[in-house]
Amino acid sequence: MTSTTPDRERFHLTVSSTGRLVMHGWWENDAVARGKFVSWVGEYGTIPGARLTLVDEAEARTLAVWPDAE
Repeated sequence: MTSTTPDRERFHLTVSSTGRLVMHGWWENDAVARGKFVSWVGEYGTIPGARLTLVDEAEARTLAVWPDAE
């Protein structure tokens, strides 16, 4: 059965530093989550060892990573 209710925890954004979770957030809208990703890179990208990851939990795929994977 398909739900018409938006999944409020579909897009998961995490900020980690040297492998430890610093903060995270959830959004139901792709555009909003991607905007937060860009914003958080500006806000938290200077943390030593920072890594930001945006994942679409419904499709189990990574949408964005900062810094870019080598």
